[in-house]
Parts: sequence; structure tokens; C-alpha cells
Amino acid sequence: MRYDIPEKLVAALRDARHVCVLTGAGVSAESGVPTFREAQDGLWSKYRAEDLATPEAFLADPVLVWRWYRWRRDLVSDAEPNPGHIALAQLADLVPKLTLVTQNVDNLHQRAGSRGVIEFHGNIFTDRCFGDGSVQVADDATAVPICPECGSNLRPGVVWFGEAIPEEALDESCAAAADCDLFFSVGTASLVYPAAGLADLARQNGAKVVEINPQPTTHAERFDFVLTGNSGVVLPELVESLSL
Repeated sequence: MRYDIPEKLVAALRDARHVCVLTGAGVSAESGVPTFREAQDGLWSKYRAEDLATPEAFLADPVLVWRWYRWRRDLVSDAEPNPGHIALAQLADLVPKLTLVTQNVDNLHQRAGSRGVIEFHGNIFTDRCFGDGSVQVADDATAVPICPECGSNLRPGVVWFGEAIPEEALDESCAAAADCDLFFSVGTASLVYPAAGLADLARQNGAKVVEINPQPTTHAERFDFVLTGNSGVVLPELVESLSL
């Protein structure tokens, strides 16, 4: 399947000094990774998000939360980077500078070869101390692993409902959006802030902004280019267009 990339977009990409890309759940969905809500099926269907992905839930039942996240880790481990992930890794070698910001926690961008990925919502394969937030390595043989430094429980290294985006990730993302001259929003509905505000920040600072989604979002009018299609189809064509 071919996708015709607008010539003006190809020209903007060739002229770009700094490209910033924000990816959302739609990119991972093409690798078979279920969204948080979609993963709440089968034996997990009786639980609410508040039962599984909040600090309060962890304090109330850390064994349950760890069971859920280990199950999700197994799901994600079976997934493979798709052509969209691979195309973004290739694009980084074709432009002077590319900053990749992802809302996904599945490590698929890194597995595809992307470097320096800004993880807006953390990484499901990282473990952190519930006490001080430091990165640690959990003992998977333990129902609730313990921090070797302070004795607190370890927790999955993702951003839970009600938690703030890590300051470093937010600062780096905003700086990249403000500095870039071409911004891509890929596989995200652009509804949840602060991630949804990055495209606005880029446009306010003079960048052209591009949306890539299977269906146009309700905010499509905010974008200079709207490419309707799967990222695994559109992004490889975008990369190929640079060599024509």
C-alpha cells in the first residue's frame, strides 16, 4: 500500500533544522500492544483504573498492582517494533536533529533503534523506589520487591493516574517543541494535556505541525498537514520521500 506524501511537506522536511515527533498509543497499537483500557479484559475486567494504576491503589494492594504490571510486561514483551517505529529511527539519521517524545511505556522505539527517547509516561520495564523515586532493579521472584537502599516497596516505573509528568521529561519536551521547525503528532488524539499542548507550542514558535492518524482527530484544524493513515504505512513513505 502506497501513501502520497504532500510535496510541501517533503520540502519542509528537507529544509528542517530540528524535527520533533510526539507518538501516542496508536503507534504501539499497530504492534498489537493494547491500550490501558483494552488490557482490562478477562480476569482484569472487574478492576477499575483506580484499582491498578494510582499511588493509592499501590498503597492499598501492592501485590495486585504488581501482578497487573507483570502481566502487562509479558504482553508488551511479545510485541515487535512495527514499520512506523523503524521509520522514525531511520528518520533520525536523515535530518540534522530529531527529538522523539513518546507517551508509550513499551520500549518499542528503543528496540527499533531510536536513541535519546523522551519517555513522557515512564517505562513499564523500569522499577522505581516508591519512597524516593530512584531507579532500582526489582526481584521478579518477589511478590512485592523491596528497595535495596531504603527498604521501601519498589513500584513499576510508569506515571500513574493523578501523578505529574516527570519534570525532566516535560522540560525537555517543551524545549524541543519550542525549538523545532517541524512537529509531528503521530498516533495520538491530542486530547490529554500537557502532551496535547506540545503541537500548539511548536506552532506558536513558528513550526509547521503535522498530524498522522488512522482517522482525523477533533483538533485536525490545528495542523498544517493532516495525513490520514496508519503510522506504519505513512512514516515509511515519508522517509522514502527524502531519497527521491
